[in-house]
Amino acid sequence: MSEILEILIVEDEKNLGLTLLEYLIDKDFKCSLATSCAEAKNKFTNKVSIVLMDVGLPDGNGIDLAKDLRSIRKDFLLLFLSAQNDPQTKLAGLELGAEDYITKPFDLRELTLRLEKALKSHSLIMARNKSIQLGQLEILFDRYEVKDANGKITSLSQKECAILELLYTHKNEVISRDHIIETIWGSDAYPTNRTVDNYIVKLRKWIETDISKPIEIKSVRGVGYQLSIKESHE
Repeated sequence: MSEILEILIVEDEKNLGLTLLEYLIDKDFKCSLATSCAEAKNKFTNKVSIVLMDVGLPDGNGIDLAKDLRSIRKDFLLLFLSAQNDPQTKLAGLELGAEDYITKPFDLRELTLRLEKALKSHSLIMARNKSIQLGQLEILFDRYEVKDANGKITSLSQKECAILELLYTHKNEVISRDHIIETIWGSDAYPTNRTVDNYIVKLRKWIETDISKPIEIKSVRGVGYQLSIKESHE
């Protein structure tokens, strides 16, 4: 890889943590290991590009910790590595914009493949360096933000930003939920159609602040969504 990316591994199982540390360093990543929420917060610097997050930690919950880290920065890639396989926990991780949720035990080669896939998707988002004005609305892709008609800036998760980018790239076309899931998460990921719908709800709230409706996200029953843009605002 062209640059050495820094990974923060948050894992309280010492043997697994050290195994991941050694394995990923051998794969040309720069890594640090935290075994608790408190230690992870101390080691979460601006240089960290990737966080591999366990859910069950001795002094808290990995989901809550991820929320805290997201409130500090949104530009890092997040993957959960957990023995907890219940749908609600996975959904909670997904709502934070996690790239993947890998259930323990897992093969290190599987982790490598999933990490490479997530990095490819993440790099496309990070490469964006543009803002788009649509009526009184503005999309700030490079900052993971949108500005509504009242000038209020709202932060987007990586997934929200990626969905908005996908819809904008295919504006005035109907995009199926399956295509959104395949493009944003991949065919082997865990999201459902309901997950996509939940993301659309937040994007619509931002759009609805401009009563002139320069853009709309239309539902196409049984299929998916269409980002409709008025000609005069393109």
